[in-house]
Amino acid sequence: MTQRLTARAALPEGVTPPAYDPAAHGEGIVHIGLGAFHKAHQAVYTDDALAAAGGDWRIVGVSLRSAAPAEELSPQDGRYTLIERSVDSSRARVVGSMSRALCLKTDRPAVLEALCAPSTRIVSITVTEKGYGLNRATGGIDPSHPAIAADLARPDAPEGLAGLLVWALAERRRRGVPPFTVLCCDNLPENGHLVRSLLTDMARHCAPDLVDHLTRDVAFPCTMVDRITPARSPDTLALAQAMTGLEDRATVETEAFRQWVIEDRFPTGRPAWETGGALFVPDVRPFEDMKLRMLNGSHSMLAYTGFLAGHKYVRDVMGDSALSQLVTRHLEAAASTLDPLPGVDFAQYTKQLTARFANPHLGHETYQIAMDGSEKMPQRIFAPALDGFDKGQPLEAFAFATAAWMRYTLGRTDENEAYDLRDPLSAKLAPTIGASETAATVYDRIANLPGVCPERLLTSAQWRAAVIERLERMLSVGMQTAIRSEVAQSGA
Repeated sequence: MTQRLTARAALPEGVTPPAYDPAAHGEGIVHIGLGAFHKAHQAVYTDDALAAAGGDWRIVGVSLRSAAPAEELSPQDGRYTLIERSVDSSRARVVGSMSRALCLKTDRPAVLEALCAPSTRIVSITVTEKGYGLNRATGGIDPSHPAIAADLARPDAPEGLAGLLVWALAERRRRGVPPFTVLCCDNLPENGHLVRSLLTDMARHCAPDLVDHLTRDVAFPCTMVDRITPARSPDTLALAQAMTGLEDRATVETEAFRQWVIEDRFPTGRPAWETGGALFVPDVRPFEDMKLRMLNGSHSMLAYTGFLAGHKYVRDVMGDSALSQLVTRHLEAAASTLDPLPGVDFAQYTKQLTARFANPHLGHETYQIAMDGSEKMPQRIFAPALDGFDKGQPLEAFAFATAAWMRYTLGRTDENEAYDLRDPLSAKLAPTIGASETAATVYDRIANLPGVCPERLLTSAQWRAAVIERLERMLSVGMQTAIRSEVAQSGA
């Protein structure tokens, strides 16, 4: 029987252990959203910071719903193997920055106490866009979001992110404990400001006396995060065992590249994340826009087109000469909507992204990227499209991406095979069973959903015609032919 990875397990030569004694460092961070991305990103930067500068900054990982992450990590003393895969090599390291792994549903008292502990100075978050319960139109809470509705009904027993953080900040204030810094690490524009607005609105409903405290005393730094991290597969677990000789049920596989840009606002301190390469800047927004529009926007476009064209992985998309040309076109179109960023060459960034997408060792599924489209399209596609519209720039790339998303929402491949949309608006996006829709009716039904598409785009006949033309082609001749036709039409 293979030995499981633990603090006591011996590692073979070539596998990098933590460069410090994890047990000698206390906890300072609670992280909410204990998924693969956190384990490949913030936890790794913290691991590097502990090795370089020490401090009591180990992480208490918290899952809001699923007990699986805690069940994987707890028998391993919080440790896990990170496999970093570049085009020409793979290396494994064991990360020791996670002290405990908990689930709110099964470990509620421990989670609440960790949030209230004076030692907790930062609460970081990766719950994906849909996990916030954010009303994009108002910047406040969406009362129809299940977690928001539950926490409004029972604010003393929170289940969702907003209710949990409002409760914890109120309880810390009651105990005389300084507030923690709230560090959003999800792909939202000006994410710190959005989370502050969300929590402030939540407090107005269930803890009005906390509103001034939130706006005056709690720090919400903005961040930009970047590291392509595919969902774990059985192959990932097998690779970890082959590299370490140990069983590791919490293994994460990721690319070698990583980036973290952070607004340096941490009143009660922070780890020395810069030792791992994090960049601290006064304004994160230009970096956010670059990443959201170029990397994330092209990811969404290639996910919808690639999935419907029969490409399982991003690397397969980049092996499709026609579709890879459209990826480059999208990257260049997105870059044209950005203001110059000192020290950044957008053309070089485009080349770097296409190389990362083509990494043959990363099994990043198009279907994984395609989920939650209604939460992602506004900032990834519609925001740059609107800027391009205002500047009189060509909109073909964004119209094509929008048409591909709308085609995807129909829930059936060109071969009429059904798939789950995995979107918080699935019920509203999917057509009525048995409905016969044209490209125009699909566009009108989806584009007019509240809070999805900017009003100025909706009122543009040019935009509507550009999207419908491409959607009609996708519906009539299929995605593969539509891709080739788009390349021929655009000269991409």
